[in-house]
Amino acid sequence: MGLAIFDLDNTLIGGDSDYLWNLFLAELEIVDGTHRMAKNDVFYQQYLEGILDIYEFLTFQFEPLKNHPVSQLTTWRSQYIKEKIQPIILPKALELINFHQRQGHILLIITATNRFITQPIAEILGVKHLIATEPEMQDGCYTGRVVGTPSYREGKITRLNEWLATQHLSLNNPSWFYSDSHNDIPLLERVTYPTAVDPDKKLANHAKNEGWKIISLRT
Repeated sequence: MGLAIFDLDNTLIGGDSDYLWNLFLAELEIVDGTHRMAKNDVFYQQYLEGILDIYEFLTFQFEPLKNHPVSQLTTWRSQYIKEKIQPIILPKALELINFHQRQGHILLIITATNRFITQPIAEILGVKHLIATEPEMQDGCYTGRVVGTPSYREGKITRLNEWLATQHLSLNNPSWFYSDSHNDIPLLERVTYPTAVDPDKKLANHAKNEGWKIISLRT
């Protein structure tokens, strides 16, 4: 049985869900918009350059989760999904997901973005399995800390191997991975059919050198 793995941000959706969550919170004045978006921009640029300290970023990203009750966060998230995410779901991404589904492949989204943000997005996309960075909860509240290994860069391989073991699966069976980012090259190198999707410059060059397939879900 084949396994089709998808990155989320700027692959299946036409934007970055982490970045847009901060923008949404700033627009609602839930956070200090000027200060938070300035830091958000710095972290996003570091991500693009491949120099992001994921733990520093997660401390920043989990602050709103830690500072508000889950019931309020869930209400805000519903509005965020409607206003920021649904308009950027790519029709061709849905077609690609449906293609693999028709082939009987197992579908999995793997993303560095945390589960609080991405679980409902995966559900909208119709993808049952999700590997995301896990924010810690204690007594029904978010602590601001991360559980386990963040699913970022080589961490995606660690988390995927853990998941494969629980599912009694292997990448030795036909496997696909679709991503836009050079940060995902370590995992792209592990699958049977690596595919660069609207890739950044570093990934585009690497994909061309390796003879990987390059596609667009935006045009």
